[in-house]
Amino acid sequence: MILRHITVDSSQPYELARFWSEVTGWALSDEDLPDDDEVLLAAPEPVPSLLFIRVPEAKSVKNRLHIDWMPDERTRDEEVERLVGIGAKLYEDHRAEGGLGWVTMQDPEGNEFCVERSTKERDL
Repeated sequence: MILRHITVDSSQPYELARFWSEVTGWALSDEDLPDDDEVLLAAPEPVPSLLFIRVPEAKSVKNRLHIDWMPDERTRDEEVERLVGIGAKLYEDHRAEGGLGWVTMQDPEGNEFCVERSTKERDL
């Protein structure tokens, strides 16, 4: 089997896809419109794409599944700062002395995701 999409329930799929486009650098399709009920954010192969689907109910509990991201152009802490600047919220800080650990964040609709140390930081 091939993992094709990771699907995210959303009250505003287009707006949430725009946020994640800014996070990842992946482009939205020219075919996606602000009122669409489904918006696909296509990832480069072989990474699964993110699919945002409109649902009527708001998020009410902690995610049972979330995505862990590892920066490739910045350090973990630089990436956390950048993400806060574009609308993410710091949820839980698991950074430890010596540079270990991760940060759990929330996107604009409250979906949790983690930011780990970058490859460069892991090689030190």
